[in-house]
Formats: sequence, structure tokens, C-alpha cells
Amino acid sequence: MRIRLRTQVLLLQVAIIAVSLAIGFGIVLHRASGQVRNEYFQRAAAIAEAVAADADVRAGAQAETSARKAGHAPSAAELAKAPVQQQAAAVTARTGVLFVSIGDGVGYRLGHPNPSALGQRLSTDPSAALAGHLEFTEQTGTLGSSVRAKAPVYGDDGTVVGLVSVGVATDTVDAAARHSLYLLLGIVGIALAVGAAGSALLARRWRRLTLGLEPEEMTELIRAQEVVLHSGSDGVVAFDPDEVARVINPRARELLEVDAPTGTPLGDLGLTPRVEAIAREAADTPVAAAVDERVVLVSSRRVRRGDTDLGTVLTVVDRTDVTALTREVDSIQAMSSALRAQRHESANRMHVVTGLLQDGRTADALAYLGEVAGAGGAGVPVAGIAGLQEPHLRAFVSAKASRARERGVELRIGADTLLVGMLTRPVDATTVAGNLIDNAIDAAAEGASPDRWVEVDALRDGDTLVLAVSDSGNGFRVDDPFTEGITTHVDPTVPGGRGMGLAIVRQMARAHDGDVRVAGSDPTVVVATLPGCVVDDGT
Repeated sequence: MRIRLRTQVLLLQVAIIAVSLAIGFGIVLHRASGQVRNEYFQRAAAIAEAVAADADVRAGAQAETSARKAGHAPSAAELAKAPVQQQAAAVTARTGVLFVSIGDGVGYRLGHPNPSALGQRLSTDPSAALAGHLEFTEQTGTLGSSVRAKAPVYGDDGTVVGLVSVGVATDTVDAAARHSLYLLLGIVGIALAVGAAGSALLARRWRRLTLGLEPEEMTELIRAQEVVLHSGSDGVVAFDPDEVARVINPRARELLEVDAPTGTPLGDLGLTPRVEAIAREAADTPVAAAVDERVVLVSSRRVRRGDTDLGTVLTVVDRTDVTALTREVDSIQAMSSALRAQRHESANRMHVVTGLLQDGRTADALAYLGEVAGAGGAGVPVAGIAGLQEPHLRAFVSAKASRARERGVELRIGADTLLVGMLTRPVDATTVAGNLIDNAIDAAAEGASPDRWVEVDALRDGDTLVLAVSDSGNGFRVDDPFTEGITTHVDPTVPGGRGMGLAIVRQMARAHDGDVRVAGSDPTVVVATLPGCVVDDGT
């Protein structure tokens, strides 16, 4: 059975904690046992030195040592009544040690817990203490095993005249060591429990952070992510729940013109207001947005795994090529409509001439041909069209006149129009003109004025084309009609919705150092300037 990674990590952490605690426990236990014994040695030494410094003990030891050296050994009964024995008994009772034994300078007992042992030789070697050294030792005497300290007793002349031996029962020391052991075991148990609980919490957090995925699943996820993010044609930007960009693939950087690194908050990425608004509010339906000269479809959605909010994914699809192709098709269709109109009008006039000739009315036929030639030839009748001599715009405006008539709107050329030469960018020029004229026709057709008209003025300023389109409509209903998505038309067949025309033509003009702006409101006048768009035709 395969054990999950988080379970393996939990078991490994608990094992490491247990081994570490065991090693530490052994070291501390060894030191604690020695420390307990050392504490009792120091305690015994302190008592021994205090008793050895007592004046009665020093005087008694010096007197008994001198008497014994002189051959006068006191009896046990005499020693039992002496101050030295009384002091030894009092200190033993007061401190709770096993014994306080006092010896003279030649190794005989002057004080002892057992009065019958007074006057007898000490049961352990007193040589170190009688040589003036403080001795620590663990020995077994008449009262049993003990840890003891032996301190010398000095006479008035500074010579050693006796010793004090203080012993603590080994059982007492072992009981204290066991108490320390139990305390350490409790601490180790608590540490192990806390470590296990911490490891369990860490494993739980790991599971939450990895969404319960195992390493092989995360490997496959990363592999799939790399394939999706770097091999597709769509741009992808992933934001965490705090709206910080965590993933930005190269295509998204290209389409949205983002240079900021990952880890940048949404507000600092430099997105256009429309794209930023879509990123903040989930929009499953693609919405069109303009980024410089590009038109992109942008959608976003919240991502969840169970009850966990993982953030937002913004998807960007390039629609620039489709939009450009649409503009070219619109331009071609407009010119084709103009040519069809001209061909139809020419056919009608040829029929008139043919009929007159068949009737033998040659003079009338010649007069009719002279009138047609004098009017400028065949074409869709647009008032003032003579001032518009550039062939692309002339044919384009003639085609738009047909659409205007269908909407009950008169399309005319302004009296100040005079445009000669050739367009260097006819698609851009007709795209700008077509958008402005179409908007004006719609506004005039839907306006309240019974006199519905659209007037186009076209001028040349050096190589700059200046187009001014005015209409009899009700004017714009918003302060900035060039904002993306602003439209009065709903068309579900257009991906991303309408409302991109004015925004796109302004960006197109500004990309060539031109501009599109509203120059008047009564009537509504929109002016476009396109530098470098007109050259002489060489005639």
C-alpha cells in the first residue's frame, strides 16, 4: 500500500524528534545524575566545614588529641557528655543527613550518631582530611553506604587537630536522582507530544497548500501548465486571491504590453482600465478591449478547488487580424458598391442614348451625352462630390450615400471640401471615415430632427488628411464617446460586443501621430487628422 507523502513526512518528523529527544535525554540524564551527586557532595562539604569551624568543636578536638597523644584516652561515657558529641548530634538532627562524625587528630571518634562507637577508630581512612585536604568520597561505613565529605579541623596554632565527616545516605541520593529522571521523562513526553502535534499541523498545512496533490500529481500539473502556457496562442494571467499576478505567459505580455514581473499587484501591471476592470470582476463572456493598435477579447473567471479560493485567471485572445480583415472587407465592399452603382447608372444612360438613336433623334442623343459629360460622368449623386477628387474616398463616400438614403438620411459633402492627390493608406483612411460616417448616419436616423443629414468635409494640409463629419442627430450621450464598450447597439453576433469603433479609430490615428476628437456638439462634429496619409498623384 502506497503511503501518502504528507504521512511519510509526518512519520519522518516524529522519528527525528523521538531520536533527538532520546539522545538529548541520555546526555541530560547522565549529567543530571552526576549533578545530583555533586549537589549532595557540596551540601555535605558545607555542613562539614561549618561544623569544623565551630569553636567548641575545635577546642574539643584539640584537647582530646593532646590527651590521647599524652596517653589519656577518654571513655565513651565521657565523650558522650562532651560538647563535641552534643554538637554532632544537634547538626545531624537539624540537617537530616545520615551522620555527622567528628574525629580527633589521630583518627578516633569524638562525635557519632551511635554513642557506643565513641572513642573507637574511624571506620574509613581519615588520612586525606588529617593532611589538611577537603575530601569527597562515596564509602560504606558502620551506618551503610553514603556519599560523604571530610573537612579538617584546625587548632589555634593552625595545625590539623581533627576532622568532620558528613555523610548522606546513598538511598537519599538515588531517590533525588530518580525524581530528576521522572521530571526529565515528563519533559521529554511533553516535548514529543508537542513535536508530534506540530508535525501533524505542518502536514495539514502542507496538504492545504498543495491542495491535497501528491508529488507525481504536482509534477504532471507543472508539466501540463508549461505546455498550456507556452505553446498556446492565448495569453494567460493568473492572479492569487489578493490580486497579485503569479503567472504571466509570454503571449499575455505581448498582447497586453505588460513588462512588470510576476508578483506585481493587479493595479501596478499597467493594464488598460477596461482590461483591469475585467480582471477584477469575473467575466466569463469575452469582452473586446483595445490595447494600442490591437483588439483583444478578454475574459476572466474565479478558480476554486473545493472551498478554497485560488484566485482569478485572465484569458486574452488576439482579434486584431480579424478586425483588420473586417476593415479591409468593409472597404472593399464599399468600393464594390460604388462600382456597382456606377455600372448600373452607366447602363441606364447607355439605354437612354441607344433609345434616342434608334428613334433617329441624334440631336437629342448628342445633347444628352453633353449633359452627362458636363456633370462629371456617371456616379452616385452626392451633393458637393466634385470637391472630393481623391478616388478612394470619392468611391467610398458614394457607397455610403446609398446606405444613408436607405436610412432616410442625406449624405453631402461640405462646401469647403477640396481634396486632391492620392491616399498612401487608403484602408486606414476609409476605416476612419467609414466609422465616423456610419456613426453619424445612425445618429441622424435616430435623431429627433425631421431634417436628417450628414455632412463630410475633407481637406488636405500638406500630407495630412483632415476629415470632419457632422450630423443632425441628438449628440453623444456620454462625456467620452471614445471609451471602449460605449455603444447604444446590442449585437450578440459580434464577439466581445460592440462599442469598439471610436476607440479603435482614435488609437489608429494616434499610432500615426494623428488624433480623433469631438470638435462640436450642436451640431455634433467629429474631426480626424491622419498625418502622412496624402501625396500628390503626379498629374
